Amino acid sequence: MERDHEAFLMDIVDAADAISKATGNIELDDYRENRMIRSSVEREFTIIGEALTYLSRLDKSIFERIPDAPRIISFRNKLSHEYTKVNDDLIWGFIETYLKPLRDLCLSLAEERASDRP
Repeated sequence: MERDHEAFLMDIVDAADAISKATGNIELDDYRENRMIRSSVEREFTIIGEALTYLSRLDKSIFERIPDAPRIISFRNKLSHEYTKVNDDLIWGFIETYLKPLRDLCLSLAEERASDRP
């Protein structure tokens, strides 16, 4: 069975929630020093990037409503293929600035899609 828009949007929401849970009670220095947290956060960002990639193929109109979606996919590619160049400060900045708005938008889009169903 093929996955639909809502499933990929909820993957983003779930990954964002996991990142928030992993980093909610720590500071940047704690993040830098804890490989397990860094690894889990990077994995969740990879999931977010993959979900956006699938959305870009499934429905451009939804994909285009997500600000910076192409940059997030590029970020996922860097995490996966250029792991030696990962910048913890950049990741932390994204968590603090963009993660919650991305999560909230994707949840809203998923709810919108669900309400459109008969």
